[in-house]
Amino acid sequence: MKFKVLITAPYMQKELDDYRNIFIKNDIEIVVPPVRERLSEEELLKWIIDIDGVIAGDDQFTARVLKSAPRLKVISKWGTGIDSFDRKAASELGIAIRNTPGAFNEPVADQVLGCMLSFARQIPWIDKRMKEGDWNKMQCFSLSGHTLGIIGVGDTGKAVAERASAFKMRLLGNDISEISQNFLARTGIEMVDKKTLLRESDFVSLNCDLNPTSYHIMGRDEFAMMKPTAYFINAARGPLVNEPELVDALKQEKIAGAALDVFEDEPLPKDSPLLSMSNVLLSPHNANSSREHWRRIHNSTIEHLIEELNRADKSLWVNA
Repeated sequence: MKFKVLITAPYMQKELDDYRNIFIKNDIEIVVPPVRERLSEEELLKWIIDIDGVIAGDDQFTARVLKSAPRLKVISKWGTGIDSFDRKAASELGIAIRNTPGAFNEPVADQVLGCMLSFARQIPWIDKRMKEGDWNKMQCFSLSGHTLGIIGVGDTGKAVAERASAFKMRLLGNDISEISQNFLARTGIEMVDKKTLLRESDFVSLNCDLNPTSYHIMGRDEFAMMKPTAYFINAARGPLVNEPELVDALKQEKIAGAALDVFEDEPLPKDSPLLSMSNVLLSPHNANSSREHWRRIHNSTIEHLIEELNRADKSLWVNA
């Protein structure tokens, strides 16, 4: 085989049988290490030394890992987020990084709306009571007329806004980038500063990228600004939130509840206080779950990998 490729993306590992012929046709030998959620720096160091390319998940591709991979030509990310990759080191070493922007806007936006509806209509709690034999009704409310604040009005934030607009919600947005007037007019979203958004929203949805400026963008001070009746939703990246300070805000009833799909430490530790909180909805980094979207990302990730391997191979041939 001409190339040796490490496949660490858990979703891709599960579907390899459908793609083996593509790898064979392109002279690619695949290496599949055991992965639960992602590989750490130390784990990657055990596998990377003779690897030409990687189909990666949220693995820790630090400068140390990249410098230990003399043959590495490309990291093809399964999905969008590349915050766990040292892009500066990759650029200096001539290692291409590819991803699929907007890979999961739709299913993640569905998840956010599902969480909002769950809180508004008390669906999980009513179901639990019914199954325990309790016929007593619970107080609910309609999304219509309530305010949703979206921090990060990128592709996913826009998809959330479009869904919430259909429920006749008031929409507030906060983003460092300018949002098109056409989108503002179509959805009715009002762009405001973060303090205003936090103080006026009944739901706050975090939909921004993880980078040095957004790390722990939500912490004690931010939760203190929210209404005690408001709900917080994070289906973006775990480290956007100071998790212990969120736990404190929930315990002190600074906010009414939270829905979390991502966490600072994944898998979520079994001793996390979040697991025992009745006003918290949890899911295991599952908001991207969509068979049709997964299939599209499988294809694009492999295409990106092969493009870069062939580009590097031609370059080596020309220079030989």
